[in-house]
Amino acid sequence: MSNIVRIAITPGEPAGIGPELTLKLAQQTLNYEVVAIANIQMLQQQSKQLGLGVKLEPFDINADSESHHPGQLKVINVVMPNKFEFGKLDATNSSYVIETLKTAVNLVQSNTLQALTTGPVQKSIINEAGIAFSGHTEFIADKTGGHPVMLLANENLDDKTNSYLRVALITTHLPVSEVAKHISAEKITKVLNVLHDGLVQRFGIANPCIAVCGLNPHAGEGGHLGKEESEIIIPTLDKLRQQGMNLEGPLPADTAFTQQKLKGKDAVVAMYHDQGLPVIKHQGFGKVVNVTLGLPIIRTSVDHGTALDIAGQGIADESSLLTAVNLAAKLCEKSLT
Repeated sequence: MSNIVRIAITPGEPAGIGPELTLKLAQQTLNYEVVAIANIQMLQQQSKQLGLGVKLEPFDINADSESHHPGQLKVINVVMPNKFEFGKLDATNSSYVIETLKTAVNLVQSNTLQALTTGPVQKSIINEAGIAFSGHTEFIADKTGGHPVMLLANENLDDKTNSYLRVALITTHLPVSEVAKHISAEKITKVLNVLHDGLVQRFGIANPCIAVCGLNPHAGEGGHLGKEESEIIIPTLDKLRQQGMNLEGPLPADTAFTQQKLKGKDAVVAMYHDQGLPVIKHQGFGKVVNVTLGLPIIRTSVDHGTALDIAGQGIADESSLLTAVNLAAKLCEKSLT
């Protein structure tokens, strides 16, 4: 049996740019094998309409893995109820999107494929179809178990200068008005434990140094700008330090991402979505990967949405998908060492 890593790719919403990105990825030279979990007729049509000329082949589950051949793509076919139309959502095809995810997760859980990279989906149309779906992360966690933690990673920058950046979140998709009430000792402890273990086990960092942002301006300024730091965050970090975790903070978020503060840090923890993610996306949009830690499987994702407005024009940039699949393969290799 070959030891070449196999990565499952779910292209996501068929009316968006995900299938185009998957086909463009197939044109690249890769040192691992990629398998698309998608409707093969839809991919064939998109390849023809966009002039990509990718040769599609059914995936043989019993064959040894092999390095990817540029211009070819192996596919596990999933039935799609309706034909797609670029840029136009069809709720009828939402069941297809969900089925691609179910199939991919099952194949990774069985180790037929070693990791999953997901393309962008349109949550609104899935919910309009009557399917409860709050996102990839929650869906996969429901199927596999674990405590998922969102980590945005820019692994494409020069590691030697320590200029790469990884940002994890205590809270994710919440209105700003709801954030403070969700900052708890239990939540911070869970996220930091998952992040620490993920950096050790997935990224191979022996003793990760983690910077933690405060919630309030100036990290509360001694209680004058908020009590969450003094009453919740500081006592929780102190307990985790006593357990051997290497933590710095809580830091004022307005300076936590300066080069001086980032030096020697393996990750930064932000208290809410827009405290941390604008920084990393500004630093390298299109090169940032969403990694879900805390799951029993390796899952990465692109850092953008379905881009319905440019679907079918052949101008979608596959950089984020390529970076996400590259990182998935890298994490697979580290997990084997």
